[in-house]
Amino acid sequence: MSIYVGNLNYEVSQEDLSEVFSEYGKVKRVHLPTDRETGRKRGFGFVEMETEAEEDKAIETLDGAEWMGREIKVNKARPRETRNSNSFGDGGGRRERF
Repeated sequence: MSIYVGNLNYEVSQEDLSEVFSEYGKVKRVHLPTDRETGRKRGFGFVEMETEAEEDKAIETLDGAEWMGREIKVNKARPRETRNSNSFGDGGGRRERF
């Protein structure tokens, strides 16, 4: 399982996030997604910890905490939803003009 961390300062690094979460247990992995076009961080990340108990303690303590000038949102990460390439809003395909 992993932890979702939202509303992050765009200047946060993987090392910063790892340091904060290491206070609650062993951090296995930190991922900060970036925008494909600009390379800029997207303001959220994911943290994986050694045990679920460590994750629960970090979530309980850090959710809503102010860090680097922002109130961060911390909760269990949900599985990524698969996108249907035929769905509306996918940005592809021809559009009719009326």
